[in-house]
Amino acid sequence: MVQFDEQLRRLVTEACGHPPGSPQRQKLLTKIIRLTASKLWRENTPYYQDALQQTWLYFCRNVCEGLTGQTYDSTYGSVITWLNAYLRRRLQDFYINQNREQATTVPLWVRHSTSGGTGETIDPVDNLPATPQTPPILENLEIWAKTDSEGELRHTYIKGRPDVNCQVLILKRLPPEVSWRELSVEFGLSIPTLSSFYQRQCLPRLRKFAELEGLL
Repeated sequence: MVQFDEQLRRLVTEACGHPPGSPQRQKLLTKIIRLTASKLWRENTPYYQDALQQTWLYFCRNVCEGLTGQTYDSTYGSVITWLNAYLRRRLQDFYINQNREQATTVPLWVRHSTSGGTGETIDPVDNLPATPQTPPILENLEIWAKTDSEGELRHTYIKGRPDVNCQVLILKRLPPEVSWRELSVEFGLSIPTLSSFYQRQCLPRLRKFAELEGLL
């Protein structure tokens, strides 16, 4: 593990030696993500993937320049320790926000029925500060979602609402992220309906793209 941590430190140093947005830095950051993905904290919660996505965004923004937080400092711990600390904080935030929403809006919620007849009330509310900075490593993701060459994202939508599809939601959730609360107001749908659809339909497609790009 010590050897692995040292390898990551060397890769970080090499990546940060290249200009922001350069192909060399993007390639090295992608390699670090691939190496660390299987080492991070894991848990079976409905909002884990959202928290993990926030963690990768945080990594890309702060590993070299510290755009939204303190720049990574290897003297305070390994890359894995740094990312796990952030990931657990985000998971805690999602948990707190979910419970807050349940406490204040449960009487107004409409359970979202799936094709199997069961209802879901998943609510991964996200109130993290928005930022106009988009990490270069995620630019391909935005291009992929906007292009949607086969129309799969556009044609995957909430029943009766073709305007609320995976293309729209994925782009809305890219930085600067639109919160689930704002999306609920914009589309006139409950937070559980939106977040449940996103978890079941959009995230698997997003994850498949990330795997093909070698990010997971």
